[in-house]
Amino acid sequence: MKLQRILVPTDFSAAAHAALDFATILARDTGAKLVIVYVQPPEVLFGADDVYANVYPREEDTLREMLSRVHPKDEKIPHEHHFLLGDPSHEIVAFAVAQHADLIVLGSHGRTGLSRMLMGSVAESVIRHASCPVLTVKNPPASE
Repeated sequence: MKLQRILVPTDFSAAAHAALDFATILARDTGAKLVIVYVQPPEVLFGADDVYANVYPREEDTLREMLSRVHPKDEKIPHEHHFLLGDPSHEIVAFAVAQHADLIVLGSHGRTGLSRMLMGSVAESVIRHASCPVLTVKNPPASE
C-alpha cells in the first residue's frame, strides 16, 4: 500500500505525541504528508431543567495555538493542521474520508473498566467506523 496522506488526530496528550512520532517515521519512509487534526468536542452545560449542547468553550484561540505548535520532529516531513468542531470520533472518521487519508495513526490512553465506560473510547470508535486502516499507539509508560 502506498501511503500519501496520514491523518494524525491529537488531543495534546503523551499518547498523541507518541502517535505523531510513529506517524513521522512512516511519513519519512513512505514520502507521505501528515495531516494533523484536533477536534474540539461540544461543551455540554446543564441548567435547572435544560441541557445546552453544541456550546463551544472560549479557549478556542488557545487550542488553535496549541495545534499550530504540534509538528513532526523531522522538519522535512510535509504536514498541515486542521481544527474541527464536533464529536471527535465522528469528525476524525469523516475527515479521513474527506482528506482521502490512507491511514489514521492515533494515540490510545488504554483506559479500562469504569473510566472507559464513563469516558468512552475515541480510538475504539474510530477503529470500528474508519474506511481506511487505523494504527493505534499506546500511551507511553511514565518516566521513572
